[in-house]
Amino acid sequence: MINTLNTSVVLSDNLQIGGNDILLMMGPCSVESYEQTYAVAKSMHALGLRVLRGGAFKPRTSPQAFQGLGLDGLKILRQIADEFGMLVISEALGVEQLPLVAEYSDIIQIGSRNMQHFPLLWAVGEQPKPILLKRGFMSTIQEWLSAAEHIISRGNQNVILCERGIRSFDSSTRNVLDVGAIAQIKASTNFPIIADPSHATGRVDLVPAAARAAIAAGADGLIVEVHPHPAEALSDGDQSLPLESLPAFVDDMRRIASAMGRGLI
Repeated sequence: MINTLNTSVVLSDNLQIGGNDILLMMGPCSVESYEQTYAVAKSMHALGLRVLRGGAFKPRTSPQAFQGLGLDGLKILRQIADEFGMLVISEALGVEQLPLVAEYSDIIQIGSRNMQHFPLLWAVGEQPKPILLKRGFMSTIQEWLSAAEHIISRGNQNVILCERGIRSFDSSTRNVLDVGAIAQIKASTNFPIIADPSHATGRVDLVPAAARAAIAAGADGLIVEVHPHPAEALSDGDQSLPLESLPAFVDDMRRIASAMGRGLI
């Protein structure tokens, strides 16, 4: 399925994705507290970044792992984003959580495990907010595009794709970032597409290189995990950039974007 509807998705009155500027979404994997999320958002705002990511409902592999703060996490995200004039992106795990996520978020994320959760795809397709659809970690490009079509078929054309890495036989990284998929989506569809170098690599030392590769392949944005104290993170600390490295990372991404003839916001 080739999207002929949108070449960009409007996120707010003065922000869109899919144009000349590359959009950098950043924030903690999980919202753990007001203080943690505020520290990240403050640093992002100082660098001119506009979209705060954070998980309130967390689909963790183990039921013993931190599952997120739920509604309290969404409220923290919204309060802090409003303080800094930022947008919020957060994940809905199921149809039952969608009304809450839609109330507190500006962009609704569908995670890798839910890429083919068709009732959820239909539900987000019946509301107007932009949808970030992550590729399933064992899904083909065609299956991913078909999932996007499920959303569009219900009326919502505001779909952004996210390449977040696919599973391979090699355990040295968490997943494998499919850079070729980014280039193919850009060449054969009109969907805006971003990359998630945090989940693709699972290693903070590899995140900058994967992010550079994604921008060079034509990605319209990145979604990257940041934490004030990664060693103490309740989820995904190994792949989260430490807060003090944020200025250098953003500067690096701006240089790569400039080399590709694009800006970064």
